[in-house]
Amino acid sequence: MAKLPIEKMRELERRFGEIEARMSAGPAADVYVKLASEYSELQPVVTKIRAYEKATGELADINAMLADRTTDKDMRDLAEMERPDVLEAIEQLEQEIQILLLPKDAADEKSAILEIRAGTGGSEAALFAGDLFRMYERYAAGKGWKVEVLSSSEGEAGGFKEIIATVSGRGVFARLKFESGVHRVQRVPETEASGRIHTSAATVAVLPEAEEIDIEVRPEDIRIDTMRSSGAGGQHVNTTDSAVRITHLPTGLVVTSSEKSQHQNRAKAMQVLRSRLYDMERQRADSERSADRKSQVGSGDRSERIRTYNFPQGRITDHRINLTLYKLDRMMMGEIDEVVDALLADYQASQLALLGEQRG
Repeated sequence: MAKLPIEKMRELERRFGEIEARMSAGPAADVYVKLASEYSELQPVVTKIRAYEKATGELADINAMLADRTTDKDMRDLAEMERPDVLEAIEQLEQEIQILLLPKDAADEKSAILEIRAGTGGSEAALFAGDLFRMYERYAAGKGWKVEVLSSSEGEAGGFKEIIATVSGRGVFARLKFESGVHRVQRVPETEASGRIHTSAATVAVLPEAEEIDIEVRPEDIRIDTMRSSGAGGQHVNTTDSAVRITHLPTGLVVTSSEKSQHQNRAKAMQVLRSRLYDMERQRADSERSADRKSQVGSGDRSERIRTYNFPQGRITDHRINLTLYKLDRMMMGEIDEVVDALLADYQASQLALLGEQRG
């Protein structure tokens, strides 16, 4: 059986009971909101802890019954039948509690900024970038998340040279953060008469959406320029000086937004700038802890080739966890939970192993 931090579990139960009592007392609205947030965060783990305590209590009763020589045969037989099920339930609860007690990424509950850029492969890379964006768009729709394009640059034959969007909803970053990296595609381009398989790539970056309280951008640290938007023609062309470019002087980061109105563009560009600065700070903190890292998953290395999409074979391979699925069509329709869950499970297993080493 796993070694659980019993004292920490008791402290969580105590805190949960305290929150329940304070909420029942009818505090001020702002205090109630904070308490409710902590309550919803603690409830899943406390529910499992209470189930674990109940199961271990049942096991103790069963063991006592079996150790008691005065227990009649029927009761002993019943206890022996129940014991394996209770042991299995305890083992399952221990695993679930360990995962729930893993250190939380403060950004997991946040919405995300999704950035996709065509890499090597010319027009085919831009088309693939468009396919990836639609894949994530469909995935988001299935989760009830809202996707809003902040800026885009279309490829000559379709798709996108670059597209940046917000994906809004609870827990978006937790589900998408392992998508950052180089995605490679192998397929026969529609323009390829000889039927030769072409290899191209697109880079995906998923950033936690930063609020003003997460990162401060001082007015004196930015330069804002307005310019005329350009588009692919027709209704996409904006003839007013509505596009906004913001330069963050200390870092040299440049963010452009060219959708809708100038006022909206400024707000959106600031949104992306804050998220990139927040991500830079997270990357810096991660690199300082890199010596303790055991897993490539979630390392944030966006130059790393993480996944290959092989269309002729209908195959998708995630190289970080050596997972291969022959479900490419369904994946491209947004059914990516199987891969996301496998990446999350691998990451949790590596964190549990690291925790075990630290405790050992």
